[in-house]
Order: sequence, then structure tokens, then C-alpha cells
Amino acid sequence: MNWQEFTALLVLATAMSFSPGPNTTLSTALAANGGLPRAMRFVWAVPVGWSLLLAMCAAGIGALVVAAPSLRWAIKAFGIAYLLWLAWKLSGSRTLGQADGAQLRVGFKQGVMLQFLNIKAWLLALTLVANFIAGQPDALQRYAIVAPVMLVYAFTSNFLYALAGAVLRHWLAQGQRLLWFNRAMAALLALTAWWMAGA
Repeated sequence: MNWQEFTALLVLATAMSFSPGPNTTLSTALAANGGLPRAMRFVWAVPVGWSLLLAMCAAGIGALVVAAPSLRWAIKAFGIAYLLWLAWKLSGSRTLGQADGAQLRVGFKQGVMLQFLNIKAWLLALTLVANFIAGQPDALQRYAIVAPVMLVYAFTSNFLYALAGAVLRHWLAQGQRLLWFNRAMAALLALTAWWMAGA
């Protein structure tokens, strides 16, 4: 991989990893409601799940998903339903800690599994494989570059969003601020689900 390709990889990774999506929204909301330590289970789950997804796409599973519209539709439908369920649970949380793991059911395991229902994650993984790995004579070496870069970006973006949620935590505890914050996060999840429906 030459430096132009590596620069393009970094630009794509930055744009996709730091733009709002289900992962960053949940990282922010979990930290704002339960604190940074509680959100870290999900923050760590994102790069783990995403790395598994990228490995599967590089191994050829991504081509199967693209070739089988019913499979793609099923992933999309489950992802949309899960995001809407999370949005509904989050929208009613009024006090710190109310949107805990038992209510939202988003811990490490759920965070890993969410990557396989996240159309944004699938699109990024398929784009990376198609443009940087597949069909290249040095495909394994390219994968060995792409995977760690994306792992670092996945962790960093979610950690920074969670940190922002944790910083806002005490300010949100006053009055109705947390309720409105949670409703805004729920609306972002719902908008993500709407975007996924059209993707």
C-alpha cells in the first residue's frame, strides 16, 4: 500500500468513524447516564465486533451479503428494529443511572453483536475490502494494515464520544436536562434507523 492509498484510508476512517452513528450515539448516551466506566464495556465492544465484521468481509462473507438481497434485508430489518427499541428505552430515561445495562441491554456482548446489525459498519467494511484489500496481490499485508488502523479509529471515536457524555453527566443531572438529552440521543438513533432503511 503506497502513501496515497494510506492517506485515503485515513481520510475514510476519520469521516466514517467520527461521524454520528449508532455506536457513537450509544457511547455518548451510556456514559451520560451511567458514567464513563459503565460505557467502557460498550466502547471496547465496538472495535472487537467491528474487527470480526471486517475479517468476515475480507474472507468473502461480505460478497455473500451483497449477492443475497434477502440476507441483506434481514440484517437491515434486525438492525432497524434493535435501534428503534434502544431509542424507545432511552427516550424515557429521566434520571442518572435509569438507562442502565438492564434497561438498555447494551454491554460488551451486545456491543459486539450490534456491529453485525449496523448497516453503516457493513458499508464501511465492504468499502474497505473492495477498495483496499480484495483482488490485490498483497491482500494479506493490506489487511494487516487496514485492520489495526480501523481498530484504533473505532476505539478512539467511541471513547471520545463517551468522554463527552461523561463530561456532561453532572450538568445533565439538573432539572429536565437529562430527559431532553436522552430524547435527543433517541432521536439520533431513530434517524439512524431511518437512514438504514433507505441505505
